[in-house]
Formats: sequence, structure tokens, C-alpha cells
Amino acid sequence: MKFSELVARLKAAEHSLILNAACDPHLTGVKPLEDAQAETLSYIEGEKFAAQVNTTAASALILPLDQALQTQATDRQIAWIATREPRLLFAQAIALFYQPFRPAPGIHPTAVIDPSVQLGENAAIGAHVVIQAGVILGNNLCIHPNVVIYPGVTIGDRTLLHANCVIQERTQIGSDCVIHSGAVIGSEGFGFVPIPEGWLKMEQSGYVVLEDGVEVGCNSTIDRPAVGETRIERNTKLDNLVQIGHGSKVGKNCALAAQVGLAGGAQLGDRVILGGQVGVANHSHIGDGVQAGAQAGIHGTVAPGTVVLGTPAVPYKLYLKASAIYSRLPEMHRALKQIQKQLGLGQ
Repeated sequence: MKFSELVARLKAAEHSLILNAACDPHLTGVKPLEDAQAETLSYIEGEKFAAQVNTTAASALILPLDQALQTQATDRQIAWIATREPRLLFAQAIALFYQPFRPAPGIHPTAVIDPSVQLGENAAIGAHVVIQAGVILGNNLCIHPNVVIYPGVTIGDRTLLHANCVIQERTQIGSDCVIHSGAVIGSEGFGFVPIPEGWLKMEQSGYVVLEDGVEVGCNSTIDRPAVGETRIERNTKLDNLVQIGHGSKVGKNCALAAQVGLAGGAQLGDRVILGGQVGVANHSHIGDGVQAGAQAGIHGTVAPGTVVLGTPAVPYKLYLKASAIYSRLPEMHRALKQIQKQLGLGQ
């Protein structure tokens, strides 16, 4: 498509600027800046990438509101659009060139669907899918091959279930959700009571609720509790290999990176961001807007808006000071031993 056509189709905010209109190349796709070729679109987020404007082979760029970068692009006869959020606009551009595979509506003959299932309109149900009794499915669902849905599950409109995921009983999934391959939603929580003979299994009779717009990555697990519910609120995104323990609550618009683990009863507010391999202890409370760096270990309560790092997690400024001291510990230890020796205070 022509650059001008692409710009017209983007959901550009009113603060975006379109200049260099005389340059209107044909575009065939999108590329990262360093790999861009002729007839491709790329983007730049800030002035630290200025040198790459002079070397990129891209025919068009999405730029920030930076006059110097815009002048560079114009001098090289690169078409461009400028906006406060180049990455957001680039994400919209990708969707104009690529749409994920989605099969046409229809039910594969090998699918096994209980007669009691309430099936919405325009569903696409793949090979060897198993849908058990009492399931309620919304409209325009896409269920890829080998998905298993246990009895009594409800799933809202336009939700996408990728191949080989499992939705167990007492699970409620909203509209516009995405469950990726290998994920298990509604599995039994890890509930055992110690007894003299070993362990007594506590049955997990609670529910898992995924609100609208939730996405769950590959091989992630969300456990149902003994009583009550495990809830993931709307528009929250879970990466691959995330574990949500029984009875946890994750608020709205959160993002949990790969290998994050929440122990049972953890409570997360809205807009929480947890980096890779963050661990959250049972019954911890994390306030709205908290950010935790990779491998942080969170115990207890974290106040809203706090940025934490380390294990145990501490505010990031304290963590940076401690890290600076850590590298000097051998030197400080030698100095301490020397002082002790001079004072005759031991070996």
C-alpha cells in the first residue's frame, strides 16, 4: 500500500503530524530499524537512535515529535509521520500488514461436543476438541485443535483458545480473551493439610474468573482455590510460564512477564508490572502502579506506585545504593580485618 494510504488507515491521535507529503513510497511490510529494507516501514522512539536515521534503508518512518529527526528523514527523502507515541503507532501499522491465522467458522468432524453445550454463532472449532457437559460458549469463538474444556465452563464472545490449552471446571472466561497453547486455566490449587500420616488433600471447590480482554501466555497456569475465587481482572496480560496461585487476585491492566509466580492469596492492584521471574509470597499485597524488576522477591505489602528490585524486594534507590556497596565488600572486609588486627580485636 502507499504510505499515504497507510497513514489514513492508522488510528493516529489528533496530536500526530504528517509531513513530507511529497514523498509517498509503496510499502510492502514493516521491519525493525536495523533490518529495514526499501518499501518497508520502521519507527524510532527517541534521539538516541538519531544515527540510524542516516543509515536505515526504510522507505518510511514513524518518528517522535523531534524536529532534528524529522529534518534528517526529510533530507534523506524518507517519508515519515511524527507522533508522541511512535511505538503505539507502529503496533497499529503492524496490524495492517499482518493478521494472525484464524480458521473459518465451522466445527471439525472429529470434535467431541456434549449435546448440552450452548454454542454461540460463528464458532470455529478445530480437530479433536473436547467440550464437556454444561459449557456455555459465546459468539465468534475460535477454538484450535486439541483444546479440552471441562464441564460447566463459560466463555465469552470472540475469545481465542490456542491448540492444546485446557480449561478446567469452575472457570469463567470473559470476552476478547486469548489463552495460548499449553496453558491450564482452573487447575487445582496446591492445597494440602498436614496430618500425622503425611498430607490430607483439601479439595479445591472455588472458581477461576478471567475478565474481558485477559491474555494468558503459553504453559501458564491459573489455579482455583479451595473456596472463593482466583480472579484476573480486565485487560491484564500474562506472559509464558506464569503461575497464579489459588485465591490470588490480579487487578486491571497489569502485565506479568515470563516465569512470574504468585503464591496463594497474593493480591495485586491495578496497572502492576512484574518483570521476569518475580516471586510474590502468599498473601502479599501489591498496590496500584507498582513495578518490580526481574527476579525481585516480594513479601508483605508494597505501597502504591513503588518501584522495587532485589530479594527481598526494596525500593529501587535503596537497591542501587546497596548494589554499589556490594561490589566493594571484599575491599571493605580486608580493611575491617586490618583494623581489627591493629586494635587486637581478634583474628
